[in-house]
Amino acid sequence: MNRTGTHVIVIGNEKGGSGKSTTAFHLAIYLLYQGFRVASIDCDSRQQTFTHYVRNRRNWAQAHDLKLPHTTHYHLPLTRSDSIKENHRLEFDLFRQAVIEIEGHADFLVVDTPGFDTHLTRLAHSLADTLVTPLNDSLIDLDVMAHVDPVTGDPREMSHYARLVQRARTERLAIDGRAIDWVLVRNRISMLSSRSMRLVQSALEKISVRLGCRVAEGIAERVIFRSLFPTGLTVFDPLDDELLGGMPSMSHVSARQEYRLLLEALQLPVSERAEARRAAMTAWAQSASPPMHFQHMAAPP
Repeated sequence: MNRTGTHVIVIGNEKGGSGKSTTAFHLAIYLLYQGFRVASIDCDSRQQTFTHYVRNRRNWAQAHDLKLPHTTHYHLPLTRSDSIKENHRLEFDLFRQAVIEIEGHADFLVVDTPGFDTHLTRLAHSLADTLVTPLNDSLIDLDVMAHVDPVTGDPREMSHYARLVQRARTERLAIDGRAIDWVLVRNRISMLSSRSMRLVQSALEKISVRLGCRVAEGIAERVIFRSLFPTGLTVFDPLDDELLGGMPSMSHVSARQEYRLLLEALQLPVSERAEARRAAMTAWAQSASPPMHFQHMAAPP
């Protein structure tokens, strides 16, 4: 298999609680089980949910002597300079150094971003090959994309986040001439159909046409994800008594199938690498300043 280049998957949404970290971690573990080399970066220095998920998995595997696949994980610490300009420079250098170490050594890089606009958020978005935006299935959460007419579902004005992504797309084209594949994911879908649910679906379809992105069915609201977090496990791990500490439920099986369908909808390039992007990133790496210090959690051998 040709392993040149690293495909960057960014999970982004300016609204917290949309399931970004859970989605990011499941994507990473799925790709590991498919035999790919996977690295991950947590850009959310405040919440650190993705990093906690990684640590929980490592601790659970060690405590129970389990052989589980792990990503090579990087956590970027919060910069604390009094100068905003200096903080931005430090964030850029830290993020760039992590990407330099990863590029060419991992097949996929999964980046989790904070639920608010930061310099690092914009930087991560501009490097995305695939951008995944989880959206809770409600008109309230849809507001992060566009202001929607509550009666017709027609999008009125695009939101700040939608404009942020459009700027990132422009920057990405300037880097290597490639487009960001932007996928909106309906997350925490209710089991029961309702007028609001249909209105959200209609609004998303209209927004996707206007913004040039795709819409994928996501994951239903399930308690299982809250129970998996403390152990760092995912629905892609073997569903047996030894690993889970109990027998799997139907919720495990249903959630696994939903995530498989989501992965199919993302259409990730599992057999090709972006050579143009590799050349651009190599040139970018050659201009790097001396290595910066950041928190790195390498995958166990």
